Amino acid sequence: MQVRFLPRAQNMKEGDISFRNKITRFIYKHILKPVFFHNDPERVHDSMTRIGVYLGNHPFFKKLTKFLFDYENPSLEQKVLGVRFKNPIGLSAGFDKNAELTDILPSVGFGFAEVGSITGDVCGGNPKPRLWRLPESKGLVVYYGLKNDGCESISKKLQNKTFSIPIGISVAMTNCKDNIVIKNAVRDFAKAFKIMKSVGDYITVNISCPNTEGGQPFISPHNLDYLLDLIDEIQIEKPVFVKISPDLSHSELDSILDILKLHRVHGIICTNLTKKRDNPNILDNNVPKVGGISGKAVQNLSDNMISYIYKKERNRFVIIGSGGVFTAEDAYKKIKLGASLIQMITGMIFEGPQVISEINQGLVKLLKQNGFKNISEAVGTGVI
Repeated sequence: MQVRFLPRAQNMKEGDISFRNKITRFIYKHILKPVFFHNDPERVHDSMTRIGVYLGNHPFFKKLTKFLFDYENPSLEQKVLGVRFKNPIGLSAGFDKNAELTDILPSVGFGFAEVGSITGDVCGGNPKPRLWRLPESKGLVVYYGLKNDGCESISKKLQNKTFSIPIGISVAMTNCKDNIVIKNAVRDFAKAFKIMKSVGDYITVNISCPNTEGGQPFISPHNLDYLLDLIDEIQIEKPVFVKISPDLSHSELDSILDILKLHRVHGIICTNLTKKRDNPNILDNNVPKVGGISGKAVQNLSDNMISYIYKKERNRFVIIGSGGVFTAEDAYKKIKLGASLIQMITGMIFEGPQVISEINQGLVKLLKQNGFKNISEAVGTGVI
């Protein structure tokens, strides 16, 4: 179907885009969000996924979505590890668990997206309830436990599929009792990595899911070395990232960095969810005892880890910053601390889908204020 009456979003003036975003924000915050937040969060997520799949399957709705949400500016474009990104704002793994939304996410304005985490076998996840909102803390408690359809099914679905933005593939070990045994966990991890290696633009080894029966065994340098040894044997040309926990001490992080430098690892995602409940940014009462916490509770932990790694390693690893990004200022801080790319989920849920455009437009303004012509020039400039 030809759509002729919608102007291209990138041809809109900055003021028009700001006005469009204000209207969309008002509708989301005052009409849609109260309805969503009145209902079970997992049910809302599943409904939004079905809507996203429908929109992505119809050219008219893809173009309409792009007109309503997209934002483009040459100063946001960059090439990272040989992959070209139209802007630095991506969707974190954990939202599109089964890679169902890759057709609509570019129209929403994301510069890239990471799907999964995808495991060696089909994983039903943890029992419900497994998703809660923390309204006062601007966060979520997530206890899905790597729910997904497994690497074989998802790989078959995505083979020969063309993506219009870079797609990352997050892999992890299946959440099951068998994988409490490290040898089984490593074999399961490697299976997912091997089967998914031909899909997408980069692949992430998620060693930091806080919600599995086996815990986080690959925080141990010995276990991580064992895992990466096996992964190194799998021939792959695309970049490899490792996603780490925000709850690591500096000594634990140093040990992990030492191991990563021995293997074919190009980047680090900082960070996954926090398990700690004594965080001063957790303002809600009656926080569930299970699950990892996202949003503002992770923001400072993520920022501190980005800064620490960048100071220590400089350009040795590409850093993707994730945790507590709600505004352009949040994203820009991570970039100035050393992150080349940014991921988010919770900020979109609390602020609305137009927030991606708002952040990208805001980044352009911040770059101009600081005299930078391109986003890549700002990376690490806030680190002494």
